[in-house]
Amino acid sequence: MKLVIGSRGSQLALTQTRMIRDQLQQRHSDLEVTIDIIQTKGDVATGALRSFGGQGVFTKEIENALLERRIDLAVHSLKDLPTRFHEDLELVANPPREDVRDALITPSNCSLGKLPQRAVLGTGSLRRRAQLLALRPDLELREIRGNLDTRIDKVHRGEYDATLLAAAGLHRLGWGDRIGAYLEIDCFLPAVGQAALGLQMRADSDLLPLVEVLDHPPTSASVTAERSLLRVLEGGCHAPIAAWGRLQDGALYLDGLVGRPDGTRLLRATISGPIGNAEALGEELAAELRAQGADDILTDLESQ
Repeated sequence: MKLVIGSRGSQLALTQTRMIRDQLQQRHSDLEVTIDIIQTKGDVATGALRSFGGQGVFTKEIENALLERRIDLAVHSLKDLPTRFHEDLELVANPPREDVRDALITPSNCSLGKLPQRAVLGTGSLRRRAQLLALRPDLELREIRGNLDTRIDKVHRGEYDATLLAAAGLHRLGWGDRIGAYLEIDCFLPAVGQAALGLQMRADSDLLPLVEVLDHPPTSASVTAERSLLRVLEGGCHAPIAAWGRLQDGALYLDGLVGRPDGTRLLRATISGPIGNAEALGEELAAELRAQGADDILTDLESQ
C-alpha cells in the first residue's frame, strides 16, 4: 500500500512531515510512504505576508495537490491553515501538540524585560506586535521574513536585537538551546493552532482510516475551539488574534485575545465547558470578545 505526503520544503516542514511518515510506518508496516515537496506562494513571495493576502499562502498549493490527487495527505503547521477550505477536503487528525509558547531569541539569551530600551525586534506577526508593545511600548518592531535559521542568523549578525519564534518549531528541530527565554502564557497568548499539526486529506480517500489513528483527542478539542473562535471573528491567520485551548480538571478551557497592533488596547476573555462542546465554546468566546469591541479593532485594521 502506498501513500504520498505533500510538504513544504523548509527544514521545519520536512522534519514535521518525516515525523508523521515515521509514525504511520510504525503503525502500518506494509505502508510505503513517500514525500512530495511542494513550493507555496508564501515560500517565494517577498514583503510582509499580510501584503499579499495572508490566508492560505503556505497551504493553498498543497491543498490543490490533494484535490488533483497528486498527493494523499498534507501535513500542515495548523496555524497556517485557514479555518475554511475546500468542501472536498477534511482535517482528519491533530497529533499531540508541542509547547505552545513563543520563544525569544537574542545573542545574549536574555529575557524580554532585559532587552535594552528601544531594542530592535523582528516580527511580521500582528498578534505578537500587539502583545509586545503592550508589554514593552519602547521596542522598535521591524518586519522579518525567512525560515527559522534565517531569522536566528539575522539576530546573531546584529540586524536585529531579538526576534520571537514559536518554541514548538525550535524543539522539533532540536534547537531548544537557542532559546533565550519563553514568554509565558499568562502574559502572552499564542497564535490559533500554534504548536499543532493538521493532517488534511480528501474526504473520499480510502486511506483515511490509516491516518485518523494519529489523532490526539485533547489536542483536537483544543484547536477546534481555537479555530472556531478565529472563524467567527473572521480573522485570518495573520490577524492580531490569539487563543489557547487546553484540558484542565476535566473541562476544556479557552482563552482568547484581540489587540490593536500598536499595543494600546488588548481585549481578553476566558471560557470553559465540556470537552465535547469545543466548537460552541469558540463561538461563545468570540461573541464575548465582540461585545468588548473586537469588531472595531479588526475593522479598523482592514481599512488601513
